[in-house]
Amino acid sequence: MNLRLISRVALLCAAVALPAYGQQPAAAAPRELPVDRVIAVVGTKPIMWSEVQEFINFQKQQGAQIPEDSLGFFQYARAVVSDLVDQEVLIATAKNYKIEVTDAEVLPQVEGDMKRIRDQFKTEQEYRDALKGEGFGNVDELRRIRVDKAKRDLYQQRAIDSLKAKGRMPSVAISEAEITEAFAKAKDRLPRRPAMVTFRQIIVSPKPSAASKKATLAKIDSLRAEIDKGTDFEVVAKRESQDQGSKELGGDLGWARRGMMVPAFDQMMFALNPNVVSPTVETVFGAHIIRVDRIRPAEVKARHILLKWTMDSTDVERARLEADSALTVWKKGASYDSLVTKHHDEAELRLMADPVPRDSLPAEYREVIKELKAGDFAGPFTIPNPANGLSKIVILQLTSADEGGEMKLTDVRERIRSQLVQEKTARRILDQLRKELYVSIRM
Repeated sequence: MNLRLISRVALLCAAVALPAYGQQPAAAAPRELPVDRVIAVVGTKPIMWSEVQEFINFQKQQGAQIPEDSLGFFQYARAVVSDLVDQEVLIATAKNYKIEVTDAEVLPQVEGDMKRIRDQFKTEQEYRDALKGEGFGNVDELRRIRVDKAKRDLYQQRAIDSLKAKGRMPSVAISEAEITEAFAKAKDRLPRRPAMVTFRQIIVSPKPSAASKKATLAKIDSLRAEIDKGTDFEVVAKRESQDQGSKELGGDLGWARRGMMVPAFDQMMFALNPNVVSPTVETVFGAHIIRVDRIRPAEVKARHILLKWTMDSTDVERARLEADSALTVWKKGASYDSLVTKHHDEAELRLMADPVPRDSLPAEYREVIKELKAGDFAGPFTIPNPANGLSKIVILQLTSADEGGEMKLTDVRERIRSQLVQEKTARRILDQLRKELYVSIRM
């Protein structure tokens, strides 16, 4: 939702917050006053009019529109002052809790931001000219300002965290009327719902010919025999394994829990005793031998040696024919579960059960389903397999298709509720903190 926050403080109450509802953005240069003056005081910290102007300028750079009429500008500036007061209240609270924030804590983030800014310009001179155009004397001044801002943000976040830990964040209730009102105010600025789909699929991977498979299995058997005769498993893995991720580690796969590997591999790995070399295990990736090094509750530390199946375009074409035959019987009413068991690549996703935007799918999927409705079949079509450069073959059925349109309250109710809870909670604790500190707004 592309709306502005009522307060930066609301954002600090949760890892992710939606923009506030019902606030009208606006755009023109803030008015200049010739003499700076104290506009508010929090504890012993004055907030100067120049700080208000600086904050308004920052908002303008972020795309906010500043009212041009005097009354509109005054109301806008007053809201900014209140926001700055809330920030100073949180920072004062952090310091009362003996919270410290150092430059070193924020420098990595700031340097990353500085690099991203610099990368937007072709030359160093363009960069420095742009800084001067924005009112910065030099790069060090920009860095200092960003460090200060990052530290202030971190003080506020840590104050919120401490308030939560001390049980000072009150629970609040949000009524259905408040949610409906917030939705009505934001409705015209909400994005349209994207077209969404769910589907189930069968992905058929090329399989090696009988002769090729026989040669691979003979080779893996010879490696196991070599290990049985005394050659270290690690030595053979470094020399022969075709798993590039573990080869140089002597086949070491690290610690693994059940379900992390494809079923055949997983079952063997959890059936082995330590230091026992498995018989040959066949998966879609190839032929493996496995050794478990250590066992602890719910996980094992294992090694393996992989010899990949050798395949070519002939095997891809055979996979396409298999997929086409499976699609034919599927359309005639064959059980999806039985077809999956027989044809599907166990390393691939079967179901897309949660709705996903059509436009977010890979290009191969977008193309074949663009005109489909719920219940329609698609395929066979190919998707790339980076592991060996050969294609896999996909057949699928759309299980739902929502063409999208205007956003409805049901689409965003929980998001609205969550944000309203955050904002109301923040407002309540901030009002309480203001009573505990000296706060004077002189506007």
